Amino acid sequence: MSTEPIRLGVLGLGRAFTLMLPTFLGDRRVALRAAFDPRASACAQFEDIFGGTAHRSPESLCADPTVEWIYVATPHQMHAEHVALAAAHGKSVLVEKPMALTLDDATRMIEACERAGVSLIVGHSHSFNAPVLQARQLIDTGALGEVRLVHAMQYTDFLYRPRRPEELDTARGGGVVFSQAAHQIDIVRLLAGGLVSQVRARTGAWDASRPTEGAFSALLDFQNGAFASVTYNGYGFYDTDVLMEGLGEMGLPKDTDAHRLTRARLASVIDEAAEAAMKAERNFGGSQFVLPSARVPDACQHFGPVIVSGDRGDLRLTPRGVELTDAQGTRFLAVDLPPVPRAEVIDELWRVAREDHPPVHGGAWSRATLEVCLAIIESGRQGVAIMPTHQVAYPMPSRPDA
Repeated sequence: MSTEPIRLGVLGLGRAFTLMLPTFLGDRRVALRAAFDPRASACAQFEDIFGGTAHRSPESLCADPTVEWIYVATPHQMHAEHVALAAAHGKSVLVEKPMALTLDDATRMIEACERAGVSLIVGHSHSFNAPVLQARQLIDTGALGEVRLVHAMQYTDFLYRPRRPEELDTARGGGVVFSQAAHQIDIVRLLAGGLVSQVRARTGAWDASRPTEGAFSALLDFQNGAFASVTYNGYGFYDTDVLMEGLGEMGLPKDTDAHRLTRARLASVIDEAAEAAMKAERNFGGSQFVLPSARVPDACQHFGPVIVSGDRGDLRLTPRGVELTDAQGTRFLAVDLPPVPRAEVIDELWRVAREDHPPVHGGAWSRATLEVCLAIIESGRQGVAIMPTHQVAYPMPSRPDA
């Protein structure tokens, strides 16, 4: 087994890469060797910081012999094309969520990687978070009995953060279902076993100037008899981070006035071109980009309140671990904090690339999450229940009391 760092090439140096940057800078298990982005400023900054090669095309990056894996962090609508391109060059792929915009594209991505004999992981999503994995481990011990109900909710300012035009167009992968439900559904499926049998949902698009879904509520049934309620609101008023110790999604303390300030900043933008430029300038290679601090947060990243109910008790996920309430009372089980933000993504990447394990967040798993997200949109439009057909189970170990 090789212990050499995994040699990564990065396809897309925008927002997703910016959020993963603290991980890449702090985790010695990966080495960024090459990148491509259409912005010359981002390519120049990549060369300055990482000393890697900035390629002039996606094809050139994927053909680079110094690269083992390609991290695809391009806009949602480009994922299928870029995963297939990487696989055709014999490169394994870590692709950002959402995996794709259609089930056909997701299937083509899986098949392209299978034909090439390369691996496919979809992430980051918040189902990688240490408290989520800790909760899953507790469930696997039988501490809760059978999982019966999962409740997840998140209230953010998502819709009023700077956006490119396609991010406000559902047909092009915009809105909170594609971008944010991918987190919640992945979490809920992981905790409830994975096999969603029915989706009933309502979606909300309440601001004509941001004409895409800004909110949804969904009721999911699972084949094992469990069910889940999942709610997301991105309209920037209430903030569920107040229920998460006042810590934001990245695990850092958050200004209680943050949502109002987000809306106020957007009110000063004159048109969609200026808004897209505002977003680009905050990201890697932009004039307002600031290299992240080396400080490691003293809490985990999270995606809002999540409670799991079973026959024998309830689990409440927090940024620092899991609170278990059962017949013996309530106790807190602290989690070991990741040494760098999102180290859990590199944990899985390392197990696949260096230890030859199958991925948890692989192609089939992530296609099933996409299928539920698409079902939320379709159920909201039609007002009917949708029955998914591409679901796969979470690989659960046998229980000692089974």
